Amino acid sequence: MYAQVNGLDMYYEIHGEGAPVVLLHGALSGIGTSFADLLPRLAKTRQVIAVEYQGHARTADVDRPLSYPQLADDVVALVRHLGHSRVDVLGYSTGAGIALEIAQRHPDAVRKAVLLSVTYQLDGCHPELMGGMESLTPDMMVGSPFEEEYVDLAPDPSAFPALVEKVKEFSLAWRGWPTESVRAITAPVLLVIGDSDLTRPEHAVDMFRLFGGGVFGDIAGLPSSELAVLPGTTHVGMTQRGEWIAPMVDSFLDR
Repeated sequence: MYAQVNGLDMYYEIHGEGAPVVLLHGALSGIGTSFADLLPRLAKTRQVIAVEYQGHARTADVDRPLSYPQLADDVVALVRHLGHSRVDVLGYSTGAGIALEIAQRHPDAVRKAVLLSVTYQLDGCHPELMGGMESLTPDMMVGSPFEEEYVDLAPDPSAFPALVEKVKEFSLAWRGWPTESVRAITAPVLLVIGDSDLTRPEHAVDMFRLFGGGVFGDIAGLPSSELAVLPGTTHVGMTQRGEWIAPMVDSFLDR
């Protein structure tokens, strides 16, 4: 299905019934590449609204740069178009960054947030990530699942190289969020990383503390936010851990 929001013909799907949770995919990806394993598990207990944002998969690009504020505004506009004032959000990678931006920019729109493989500052990433992004070219993505998905689904399959360049520009321009802005987020957060993810484990713990975590729960009580580190899990491998992630998400959202 498509909705006209902020100058976009934005693609979305709805699966299941119950309380709404919005899924936000990773960069260069679409719903399938990021959530094929997780989405059907979540849809057993709640209404899943999966979106594809500007320039990705079935949502055609428009003449504006990618930015977290704009992408967040687009998602919230879609949520309101669908008649929801407040939803749970779950993002993976860049989608988790969008969810983090929504929680800061539109706090009234977010009940709870699940952030998979996210950082809030540049030094939260392993340095190899930005080095790889600087050298990224469209040719390097030929034959990848990202290119195959795009060619199969996009309104203009030939536009994939342009998307790669746009995502590269977006990623290299990002400078993170202020610590105090992240600390001020009021929505409870479930933060999930892989133990071999792009996010440094130390950074994930720092983020968890900003969300009120890192306390002695037997004395202070459990915080409203949660942290999970998945064993034997890389960044891409996170998309294949639906069997582990779905019960955590259900438990967190139902608390």
